[in-house]
Amino acid sequence: MPMPSISERPDLPPQEVAARLLVTPSALDDLKLADAKRVVGYMKPQLISAGTVFIHEGELRGNDYMMLILEGDISVESEMPGADGSMVVNVIGPGHLIGEMGVLDGSPRSATCAAITDVAAAVLSRAALRRLLKADPAVGARLLLAISKRMADRLRETTRKLRTFAQMNKALQQELQVVMNSRTGRGGRSSGEG
Repeated sequence: MPMPSISERPDLPPQEVAARLLVTPSALDDLKLADAKRVVGYMKPQLISAGTVFIHEGELRGNDYMMLILEGDISVESEMPGADGSMVVNVIGPGHLIGEMGVLDGSPRSATCAAITDVAAAVLSRAALRRLLKADPAVGARLLLAISKRMADRLRETTRKLRTFAQMNKALQQELQVVMNSRTGRGGRSSGEG
């Protein structure tokens, strides 16, 4: 069951909703709520208008932050080699994190993100993360461990998917070889039959 967004919980302060969203399975469920409340104190609000592309795949500048979606929906798209345009790989909403790798290393973005609806988000910059680590090293360390676990989980899932695709590719190659052999007469039939 998805966590209610800010507009669905007007009885709670926005920081409380943000902290609760930060500890959901789609964000950092290994983080404790008390730690999440501290982290949210270092985040800055950001509003994004519907239709805005705010992260570009391959972008080299301004990559040193992660974003927690508080309200709205985002399309995550990836460029497809050999194809015109991109493909939507996910649609995410409240309680999802994007940019965790960027807050750690500032590397080029791995996908393009566009606001489908108006979006409210909370942004943690690398500079804010450094301030958190200096002011409260224990909370900062637990945050980094939670981010690392999330990234490790994603890597394991990607490895599982790659293994499945490799198995499918091997099966398709074997099937193609059977078809090619039957056409050239090497599939158990002599070339004189027919």
